[in-house]
Amino acid sequence: MHNEMEVRFLSLSGNEALARAIAVSFAAQMNPGIEELSDIRTAVSEAVTNAIIHGYDQNTDRVVTLQMETEKDVLTVIVRDEGCGIGDIDLARKPFYTSKPELERSGMGFSVMEAFMDSVDVRSELGHGTTVTMRKRIRHAD
Repeated sequence: MHNEMEVRFLSLSGNEALARAIAVSFAAQMNPGIEELSDIRTAVSEAVTNAIIHGYDQNTDRVVTLQMETEKDVLTVIVRDEGCGIGDIDLARKPFYTSKPELERSGMGFSVMEAFMDSVDVRSELGHGTTVTMRKRIRHAD
């Protein structure tokens, strides 16, 4: 089954919960298991948090875009910001690295996304933003 959706929301930290709820609701149509839903929820939470905290430096009047698509048994999730971008993606993906140590961030965002999704692609341009594309094959898909 093919389906797709897109939602845009302000970069308010409270909208992280909204993004998780939307993602889980959209993914539910694929008949995933509870563990798969939890994985998706966690990965989306990390990607949206990164956009808000790192992409927009907690500037609350910017927009985060969440796109999702289903194609057969594969769920694709795209989280995009138009913020500052990432200068060194390889460094940013290293466990425990954070560009905001003063905020006591764990530096595990990308590692968590990679642990819970089958693939994570990060594209970024300084001054223009970051796009994180994650895919997960749903075992229980009808």
